[in-house]
Amino acid sequence: MASRSRYVLQRVLRGLSAHTVCYHSSVLRSWQRRLLWKPQVRHLSCSDTLCLSDPPTTGPSSLSLRSHTCGELTLHHLGEKVTLCGWVQYLRQDLFVILRDFSGQTQILIPQEESASHLKAVLCNLTVESVIKVTGTVIRRPVGQENKGMATGEIEILAEDLEVFNLCQKLPFEVKDFVKKSEILRMQYRYLDLRSAQMQRNLRLRSQLVMKMREYLCNVHGFVDVETPTLFKRTPGGAQEFVVPSREPGRFYSLPQSPQQFKQLLMVAGIDRYFQMARCYRDEGSKPDRQPEFTQVDIEMSFVDAAGIMSLVEGLLQYSWPAEKGPITVPFQTMTYEGAMRDYGVDKPDTRFNMKLIDVSEVFLSTEIDFLRSVLSQPEGSVQAIKVTSAAKLFTGKDLEKLKQTAKTCFGQEVSMVLVKQDGTLKSPLKKLLSVSAADELLKRTGAEPGDLLLLAAGPLHTVRPLLGNLRLQCAELLEFHGISVRSPSAFHFLWVVDFPLFLPSEQEPGQLESAHHPFTAPLPEDTQLLYTEPHKVRGQHYDLVLNGCEIGGGSIRIHKASEQLHVLKNILKEDPNLLSHLLEALDSGAPPHGGIALGLDRLVSIMVGAPSIRDVIAFPKSSRGTDLMSCAPSLVSEEELKHYHISVKWPAGCGQNEEGK
Repeated sequence: MASRSRYVLQRVLRGLSAHTVCYHSSVLRSWQRRLLWKPQVRHLSCSDTLCLSDPPTTGPSSLSLRSHTCGELTLHHLGEKVTLCGWVQYLRQDLFVILRDFSGQTQILIPQEESASHLKAVLCNLTVESVIKVTGTVIRRPVGQENKGMATGEIEILAEDLEVFNLCQKLPFEVKDFVKKSEILRMQYRYLDLRSAQMQRNLRLRSQLVMKMREYLCNVHGFVDVETPTLFKRTPGGAQEFVVPSREPGRFYSLPQSPQQFKQLLMVAGIDRYFQMARCYRDEGSKPDRQPEFTQVDIEMSFVDAAGIMSLVEGLLQYSWPAEKGPITVPFQTMTYEGAMRDYGVDKPDTRFNMKLIDVSEVFLSTEIDFLRSVLSQPEGSVQAIKVTSAAKLFTGKDLEKLKQTAKTCFGQEVSMVLVKQDGTLKSPLKKLLSVSAADELLKRTGAEPGDLLLLAAGPLHTVRPLLGNLRLQCAELLEFHGISVRSPSAFHFLWVVDFPLFLPSEQEPGQLESAHHPFTAPLPEDTQLLYTEPHKVRGQHYDLVLNGCEIGGGSIRIHKASEQLHVLKNILKEDPNLLSHLLEALDSGAPPHGGIALGLDRLVSIMVGAPSIRDVIAFPKSSRGTDLMSCAPSLVSEEELKHYHISVKWPAGCGQNEEGK
């Protein structure tokens, strides 16, 4: 009988891993010493399994085959009989199995008694990442064998019963956090990558954050969660949209960039306070660290002003912020768009470090340098500088060359460098062109000291500021590379940026204006009349929320009068108002004043957990090219299927239907 059992066991381990293997140790009653094949794991009785204490009715192990998770057992559970389910993380010297689930790891002690030889054989023949259920008794680890690096490191489980749900075959990579995997491999086998402890933590923190946000909005402030359509029509302005064919010839849906129009229509409908965790879509090509589909916390309120929306968001983040990340202080700092550009060169400044832009134009008013004289004679001409503390001592020639190349290739500009040597003298091509008094004044205005580096750029303000704003961030990275702490990863600096221009010059059509935010943003009340005379001077009731130099939210008070909205669309943006006839008609039907905001959930969570990419906080993201490497989406559709939509594919030269999957 024993030899037959061993033969059946070998058959199971070799080729029948799709079935459930159940083995009970001979330590138990004789009728439990059986090897069972079962096509399912649900038991309607415990007639052939261990009878344990009442299972938990709530928590992560309720309604489950397990009694506890792998990360919760401690010395308080000594002597208890428990059941754990999970994945085999390690097998150690035929003595231990480390079992893992989402909550952590537990050490399973393999029995060494002769009477448990069959159980030992099964445990020792498991493969890493096999899925099992183990029942046993919680015992204390021997003195000196405790593992302080594990939450369960003071105990282990003496195995008495085992079910093998699935034997794992060879994997493309080890599921261990310290094993480096390429981004492509992680995306291709995402279901394996998601098993890692870090990805588990990221997704669970995201889930908890969303739950708290819903609780705050619904229970504290009376918001209504409303789902809006995914299939819609093209929205004027904004990002490129995905189109979806319909069965009507020549007619296409668009996937919404955001539920902007719907949430405004809900305010007209009297919903008063709306939110949803909205799926949004933008066809932005291969922009780095962007996703064609993403999630935003979408909010809209009636009878509110900008201050009300900003206070709501501050309260929302304070309420839902994970306790382990430390408290956040409200109200957040507020800065105007002009102030951000003046001091930091960008409209989403990272305020964790200083290194502000400094206007040194006056130092060069009487300069003999022809180029600078020419620049300063222009209406917007300016000379700006940033001081990089200790960079003259730390930066290598390669570092300095990298900064110059960034200025040249990304901005088409030159940047001048002044290194302050330890004796206080200057090292720079500008030195021989500067008078002694001008050099002293430059050091005085910038506060430069021995060992510091000055970066100077001259030109129109709208080009010089973004250049130095970019170099400021690059210098912070270089300082950190050389061991200087500049931006604390555990610091969270929130910032509101307000008073944006309502319109900006169009990059595609010179002489035309385009919306800085979107065409539905209302002007500041004091600038409303400028809409009809000098629209390029109008400031909008638009507010951005910035966290550590990343924009995580943006919103505005909306135009709620149809006549004003029609003027913006038709006369300023030159858009066809017929595309928004439904919205214009709604605004003429008794629309209340309203405003809202959208928070980028993916970006917010990625900053919270310190992830290098938003892909690390999304379960199934797309690659930087917008493809799903796991399923090879997007995929080809046959000509026969396309006939239903009255469309055909015009293949570019050198491409064809054999290109799928590349």
